[in-house]
Formats: sequence, C-alpha cells, structure tokens
Amino acid sequence: MIETDRFIPSGAASRRRAPGLLAPVVWLCGLIATLAAMTIGAVLAVFTAVAVAVIAIFGTILIFLAGLALRARRRFGGRNRRGDDVIEARKVDGEWVAYGWERQGR
Repeated sequence: MIETDRFIPSGAASRRRAPGLLAPVVWLCGLIATLAAMTIGAVLAVFTAVAVAVIAIFGTILIFLAGLALRARRRFGGRNRRGDDVIEARKVDGEWVAYGWERQGR
C-alpha cells in the first residue's frame, strides 16, 4: 500500500452527501424521482401486457376463421369430376349442341 491510498475514501465514507440543510431536500427529490420511475415502469408494463393480449386475441380469431374457411372449402368446394362425366359441346348452325350428357343405363 502506498502512502496516498490511506486518503481514498471507501465504503460508507465514499458516499457524497449534501451538506446540512440540503440533505432532506435531496433525499425528497430522490424519493420523488424513484416513485415517478416506478410509476412509469408499471404503466409501460401494463400497456405491454395489453398489447400482447390483443395480439393473442386477434391471432386466435384469425386461426379460427381460417379453420372455418378450410372446412367450408372442403365441404362445399368443387367436386373432383371423373373423366367420363365430361360432356362435349359443339356449335352447329349457331346453336350449341352437347354430346354425352345422357346418363348410362336409362
């Protein structure tokens, strides 16, 4: 240890304090600043929680509607037609004539 190390304050002695009459004012300002910071942090935490909840609700609604759309598409979508159900139509003398639309086995 060198000679000047003895004069460096450490621990509780290193804290700077306002002298005399200003000490309670500084303490009160620190308390007010701490309370303001805690209040702002709490409000921001509530806003963040509300935003996450709204995003979750909209995501759930979107997935539900997508499921309904897929179910409706499966149920009412176009049926796959077999190749023998295809009819042929030709224009004859300005009129369309269809062939192959009669059912077999009548």
